[in-house]
Amino acid sequence: MTVEFAVALPVVAVVLTTLVAAVLVVDGQGRLTTAAATAARAVGRGDDTGLAVASRIAPGATLGVRRESGLVCVDAARTGAGPFAALTLRATGCAAAGGG
Repeated sequence: MTVEFAVALPVVAVVLTTLVAAVLVVDGQGRLTTAAATAARAVGRGDDTGLAVASRIAPGATLGVRRESGLVCVDAARTGAGPFAALTLRATGCAAAGGG
């Protein structure tokens, strides 16, 4: 019984750590999507503080603004967390340029 417990405990710890890290990645993707959409709406209506607000929503994210066909699009990217740090999370949010 002791040997089985000694083998199973590290496996359980790794599985739980991976699950927690996966939840952090999903949360990071949600924050990134929200930040891109918020920044796009703000920049689209001419509010210069939109990118600063988006940076607070998704800390560590890289934000880029592009304009095309009457739209303002914000591309956001950041790395994952924990064991998923090799992943690059990306999100794009677009809004009408000059919208009110």
